[in-house]
Amino acid sequence: MRSKQTDPGAPILAAEKLHVRFATPDGEVNAVRGVSLHINAGECLAVVGESGSGKSQTFLAAMGLLASNGRAEGSIRYRGKEILNAPLHKLNQVRGRKMTMIFQDPLTSLTPHMRVGDQMREVLHKHLKLEGEAADRRCLDWLERVRIPEARRRLKQYPHELSGGMRQRVMIAMSMLCEPDLLIADEPTTALDVTVQAQVLDIMDDLKRETGAAIALITHDMGVVARMADRVQVMKDGVYVEGGDAEQIFGAPKDPYTRMLLDAMPRIDRPDRPGHVALPPLPGGGRDKPLLVARDVRVHFPVTVSGGLFPKRRPLRAVDGVDFDLRPGETLGVVGESGCGKSTLARAVLRLVPAAAGSVSWIGRDLLKLGAEKMRAARRDLQIVFQDPLASLNPRMTIGASIAEPLLTFDKGLSRAERQERVREMLRKVELDPNMINRYPHELSGGQNQRVGIARAMIMKPKLVICDEAVSALDVSVQAQIIDLLINLQKDMGLSMIFISHDLSVVREISHRVMVLYLGRVVETADRDAIYEDARHPYTRALISAVPIPDPKIEKSRKRVKLDGDLPSPMDSRAQLRFLKSKLVDDESAEQYRPKLIEVSPGHWVAEHDPAEEVLVTA
Repeated sequence: MRSKQTDPGAPILAAEKLHVRFATPDGEVNAVRGVSLHINAGECLAVVGESGSGKSQTFLAAMGLLASNGRAEGSIRYRGKEILNAPLHKLNQVRGRKMTMIFQDPLTSLTPHMRVGDQMREVLHKHLKLEGEAADRRCLDWLERVRIPEARRRLKQYPHELSGGMRQRVMIAMSMLCEPDLLIADEPTTALDVTVQAQVLDIMDDLKRETGAAIALITHDMGVVARMADRVQVMKDGVYVEGGDAEQIFGAPKDPYTRMLLDAMPRIDRPDRPGHVALPPLPGGGRDKPLLVARDVRVHFPVTVSGGLFPKRRPLRAVDGVDFDLRPGETLGVVGESGCGKSTLARAVLRLVPAAAGSVSWIGRDLLKLGAEKMRAARRDLQIVFQDPLASLNPRMTIGASIAEPLLTFDKGLSRAERQERVREMLRKVELDPNMINRYPHELSGGQNQRVGIARAMIMKPKLVICDEAVSALDVSVQAQIIDLLINLQKDMGLSMIFISHDLSVVREISHRVMVLYLGRVVETADRDAIYEDARHPYTRALISAVPIPDPKIEKSRKRVKLDGDLPSPMDSRAQLRFLKSKLVDDESAEQYRPKLIEVSPGHWVAEHDPAEEVLVTA
């Protein structure tokens, strides 16, 4: 029964002149500065902006989840009832029951030592006093509504036993258990594969229609906004710079910041964004002899599948017979979902993980057969840029020292002054101030640290650089800058690159050719235009269809091509014949048929598959 103080006709949530301030050693930080908003029943309001704009703090204030050094002033009302800075016992009558929140990383919200079912039942006991069979039925019903396969078994599993997409669905199910009025989704799909992202967004949209819940969507991804939002608020430096209907914001943005966000977004339906640095043509028209030739590369990890005195082990085929070439000055994009072997393939090429079989020929030498000393010497020309620069930069070393470290290994004859000058020159090339040479990683932004990681990889002027999800954690404007930087460096230094990403829009923009991996095998490879305009394999078509286009008119009207279910286990030999079931032997341990790659047009190779209509769903 609703409190008498609530107004059923009022917006679900309304904020007026909200200020959020944080006390820090460097003084007071005004994260949110006098913003006002409202969300009506059955509506999706998207709040967009870059990291640090204050978009999350607005809703953390509403939920009473500000950090201990934060304080909020102004007004936040739930159905007309003031909840800002309300006593905890009153706030708990609303949050978790009428207002719920899901976060970017479900592992930070799910208790690792509790089974999924126990965590869901805890919510029902706390807010609805529901227990026993009735609670179990409700938990099972919601897991099925968010399309989790084998829902009854999932109730008995721990969070670590589920994939990232499954955990996010569990969080959505938990947040909807009490059928709240408002679901606050804070970057709910940023860490997910594009196909899983599409499924999660569909689920949230369906729940909005079915239950009438309002959704507050916090994101920096304008494609997600185009798919989901009815109204949009654009946030910069703690204030809203523009707001209105989604079609109005996308079709006729008024504020320069909004236009910048839209222009910075790579789009799957066009190869280049406005102001984009053009991809350099291949030397020799792409007919030069390849620098790198990989043949039948395999990486297997032994996995224990049963315990006891004599445990059984089976190989997990992370990379299972991959062939590719890379020419001078070329960028090869490698795409696929998490677990398909993209990063493992890159590490095998660089000998960072041992390959079980195959060859990787680098300028005529097989890297997989080189001894330790010769391989160390070869690494001068082979470098890698990782997704998280803070994981690869020593926090106790200045950025100058980190960038100079390869010089100490490969150019020992350089004096300290010469090394310093080389580092300063490299900082200028990656568009950082050379005077930052004595700063530490924690003093730099995420985009600046990524530039440091790139500078470290480029300092030896390598011939091959592998970028492993190098821009996926960045804001769209910073991402656009890093892409332009990589293309400029490729032009200046004649680099060849392997660019690994799950974001097909980015891959189209930066790659000459694209290779699609599925469970450790190549299913399609073609140049960047052919693979998007004439995709032949069902998996490639599903990946492309799942990428949201930042235009509400296009995005909300286009037909989606979907795959049924989640990515199957790579331990099951049948999984790799998901698209060629006509050749399937129904035994998970049996040796299965290997689909052959067929050249359907010059340079366009596609793995054998059953007719697409048998493995795809159109919606």
